[in-house]
Amino acid sequence: MDEFSRIIIRAIQKVKNSVVKIDAYRKRGSREEHAGTGSGFVFSSDGLTFTNSHVISVGEGLRVTLLDGTIANAELIGKDPDTDIAIIKLLDGGYSVAELGDSDSLQIGQFLVVIGNPLGYHHSVSTGVLSAVGRTLRTPNGRPIDNVLQTDAPLNPGSSGGPLINTDGQVIGINTAIIQGMQGLSFAIPMNTAKEVARHLIRDGKVRKAYLGILIQEIELLDGTQDNFFTGVVHGVG
Repeated sequence: MDEFSRIIIRAIQKVKNSVVKIDAYRKRGSREEHAGTGSGFVFSSDGLTFTNSHVISVGEGLRVTLLDGTIANAELIGKDPDTDIAIIKLLDGGYSVAELGDSDSLQIGQFLVVIGNPLGYHHSVSTGVLSAVGRTLRTPNGRPIDNVLQTDAPLNPGSSGGPLINTDGQVIGINTAIIQGMQGLSFAIPMNTAKEVARHLIRDGKVRKAYLGILIQEIELLDGTQDNFFTGVVHGVG
C-alpha cells in the first residue's frame, strides 16, 4: 500500500468511532415519521456531540446510531441557527471522542477528509482539498456566516454535521452545506468558530447576541421648526 493511503487510513481510524448518524423524527397524529438524516461527532467523554442546527430542527425526536450499529439515547443541549451549529448529548457512557484541531492554522490546498452519512449510507468517507477560507455562507434562516471553509470534498444530503478532518485525524470543521447542482463546491464551519459557539450552548443552551434597536415614528413639526429648517414640511421622523 502506498504511503499516502496509509496517512488517510490512519486519520480515519482516529476519528471514525466518534462519528454518529442522526435521524430526526416528527409526529403525524399517532404515527412517528422520518423527517431527515444527518451526521455528528462526539467531542467530549460525557457524550457531547456536534452537529448542524438544521439537522436536528426538522423533527421533534432524535435517534443516534454509532458505528457498530448501537442506538444511543440523546437530548438537545442547545442550538444556534445563526451559525448552523447544535450540540446534543448522548445519554449513555463510554464513547470515543474526536480530537478538535485549530482551523486558523489551515493552508489553501491542504488535504482534507470528510466522514458522514450521505443519503443514509453509514460512515462514508470522501476526500478533497481546502479550496478557500473566509467565505460567507447563508444559513437556512437567511443569516450570513463569515469565515466559512470551502472545500472540493464531495458532500451530499446526510453529510451535514459530520467532521471535516486533516491528515492528523483532527477535526478542523463541521460540514454544513453544498450548492445544489454544483460539483466541487462544499462548505464547513471552522472548528474555532464551533468551539466558541459551544461555550455558550453548553452554558446557556443558546448564544446571546448583542443588537441595536431603533424605534421610528412620524411626528408633527412645531411651527418654529418648520419655518427655520424645513420650509413646507409639516411631518418628520423622530
